Amino acid sequence: MTIRVVLADDQALLRGTLRLLVDNTPGMKVVGEAANGAEAVDLAREQRADVVLMDIRMPEVDGLQATRMLTSDERTADVKVLILTTFEVDEYVAEAIRAGASGFIGKGTDPEDLVSAIETVAAGEALLSPAATKALMARFQRHVEHPWRRQTERLDVLTPREREILTLVGRGLTNEDISQHLSLSPHTVKTHINRAMGKLGVSERAQLVVIAYESGLVRAGDGP
Repeated sequence: MTIRVVLADDQALLRGTLRLLVDNTPGMKVVGEAANGAEAVDLAREQRADVVLMDIRMPEVDGLQATRMLTSDERTADVKVLILTTFEVDEYVAEAIRAGASGFIGKGTDPEDLVSAIETVAAGEALLSPAATKALMARFQRHVEHPWRRQTERLDVLTPREREILTLVGRGLTNEDISQHLSLSPHTVKTHINRAMGKLGVSERAQLVVIAYESGLVRAGDGP
């Protein structure tokens, strides 16, 4: 199966470079280029994109607004948004995740890591670069308030197994890692994650990572 990618960035030179990278990667194809968020949304819908590689700062409609438009529209609800930007700061990271982005990675990323990131979000996994994760954790440590702030009672709707898996998701484990860690089938793990997402009212795995930190299930420095 070919991963269909839309490139959204107001710099034509960067889009051209990204196109060369994506189109020369087996199993990937660029199906459109957009210079602003509105064009990205239209292209994602028309070309049935799997992943939109989205810049944040663009004219007219920026990447955050475009991400909200994509994730709130049932026609594009399955499109994964990978934020690619120079600005890996806490405000942008948190807002991108709340908007429904599946991943967040810096423009200084090595080509092979960018390709891997596209594959990761296309497969339904969350992807936060080390810098983005650090920025997000700094936001929590400063106790910045936002709508999800440490509402531990929200987790009462989860079963003990769902809570356990949420903790492992928050620590950055993939479905395969979790299945091995808990001796469960990957299908069972995916089912638990989908049920937890439904109960918590989120649509992206990256949002589960945030909830795991905000609820105190996971703390900065915790490992798998």
